[in-house]
Amino acid sequence: MLKGLMSTTTLSNGVEMPWLGLGVFQVDDGQEVKQAVIDAIEAGYRSIDTASVYGNESGVGEAIKAVDVPREELFITSKLWNKDQGYESTLAAFEATRKRLDLDYLDLYLIHWPVPEADLYEDTWRAFEKLYQEKKVRAIGVSNFKEEHLQQLIKSSKVTPMVNQVEFHPHLTQEPLRDFCRQYNIQVEAWSPLKQGQLFDNDVLKKIAAPHNKTVAQVLIRWDLQSGVVTIPKSTKIHRIKENAAIFDFELSQEEMQTINRLNKNERVGPDPSTFNKR
Repeated sequence: MLKGLMSTTTLSNGVEMPWLGLGVFQVDDGQEVKQAVIDAIEAGYRSIDTASVYGNESGVGEAIKAVDVPREELFITSKLWNKDQGYESTLAAFEATRKRLDLDYLDLYLIHWPVPEADLYEDTWRAFEKLYQEKKVRAIGVSNFKEEHLQQLIKSSKVTPMVNQVEFHPHLTQEPLRDFCRQYNIQVEAWSPLKQGQLFDNDVLKKIAAPHNKTVAQVLIRWDLQSGVVTIPKSTKIHRIKENAAIFDFELSQEEMQTINRLNKNERVGPDPSTFNKR
């Protein structure tokens, strides 16, 4: 399953999605994001995760053009921002994203947040289904959806989301949500897998990392993958990009996995999807 950066999980529609990718949240558009993406692809990464609200889709697109890797070997994800929810506005926002990336199609397109107050994610999803049927996107999914949002969406949709990208780290293991996603064959993907660096000084994790000769970050990424969770750690530094990928030459024991699972506090660094309504 986990043999290297080319290792993939198979989504419910048969599309292969890399287990490990590069996230570019809070990476500046232009040279910074372009260089980070080029460095990652040249280091063997094949999955890049951006979003319209990140403001760096154009730089990601430039990097894709600059590397000597066929487009079909790459897995490019972007996300629809909250203010663009609704049927027609979603179609227009997707087209703008596609043009900024300068791509014929996306591999994965996600609704960034449910924004329950606006109550538009079902209309938005109908537009996603249209994009999927027209083969403008190879897979469609959601981000930050809780069980109740997913239940509502599944009830009213023709296509069940293939991915749910959520905050996931040892202080927020989201086990009930992950169980729900397994039940519906929805692949869980982690954002903030390193809890923005807040776990690097954790004594339990340091103790696990030492005998493996690995960093806490590497242990966290390995824990994600062994938990069956796709992950996209963010970095702009080439040595860190390579270090984050050097996690295929060791394995955490069942006991180590359970020790990490027990660190859960249901503690978020990001907003709660039930109340986050920023547009």
